[in-house]
Amino acid sequence: MQPTIAVVDIHGTYKVHTEFYSSPSARKTIILVNGSLSTTAAFAQTVKYLNTQFNVVLYDQPYSGQSKPHNIHNQPLTKEDEAHILLELIEHFKADYLQSFSWGGVAAMLALAQRPPRIEKAVIASFSPLINAPMLDYLQKGMATLQAVDGVGLGHLVNNTIGKHLPSLFKRFNHRHISSLDDHEYRQMHAHIDQVVHLETHCEMECLAGIDIPVLFVNGEHDEYTSAQDVRVFAEHLNDCKFAIIDNAGHFLDMEHKAAWQQSSEVLLSFLQSQPQRQTGYRAPLDMQHALAV
Repeated sequence: MQPTIAVVDIHGTYKVHTEFYSSPSARKTIILVNGSLSTTAAFAQTVKYLNTQFNVVLYDQPYSGQSKPHNIHNQPLTKEDEAHILLELIEHFKADYLQSFSWGGVAAMLALAQRPPRIEKAVIASFSPLINAPMLDYLQKGMATLQAVDGVGLGHLVNNTIGKHLPSLFKRFNHRHISSLDDHEYRQMHAHIDQVVHLETHCEMECLAGIDIPVLFVNGEHDEYTSAQDVRVFAEHLNDCKFAIIDNAGHFLDMEHKAAWQQSSEVLLSFLQSQPQRQTGYRAPLDMQHALAV
């Protein structure tokens, strides 16, 4: 499964590394949005099941991964910049669906609030609009390590908090990646966290009224940082949203173990294809309930 690689120019301002995974029988295309400090490699497990049904688009933010050599890193990107890049890529690849992971949910929801006409459905994974006590503690410790440009310390912090349910192989990969980033990537993360901790929520809730498509929120049962309970506040702001809990999973969902991968596959494909849920042990009657804003 080899993707088509292209560097997409965004209005002469940014150059974005993209990977297009074509599926011979696919009639729809889905674009995936990375979490903070991650690259296209973070979606290696997700592509395996999505590409059986859809064309899949991955990309690296201008400051990260294989986009880095093509851009100048004078100042951090804002969440609005990232939303603008996403909107341009949606048009470029004619994407029908969108899926984000973790803090990629900020840019994703800001983009969705602009009502991109091509997007029919969206999946927001491992994201919460609330900064609860575990997340605040993680962010504050992250600020300290980032300010010290301590990549090794940041790698340990991630693996001991949001990544604590990952298998040891993935933890080693995580640590190697995080501890060897360029200085501008740590500055980007620092700017992102600094902005987040001064907001009441991760994203401005008033913008959500603009989202007019079905949205599925997927969270891990054991994820205390972006918890399945906290994410349900979206039901008060969105007209059409659903919620799914991946059993026995933490923040990284389909990367953590085979059962979580299988359940993630079934939940996402069922939602995106509007097929009846298969009864395979996950809690569809409770966690896939339809929520209407009051």
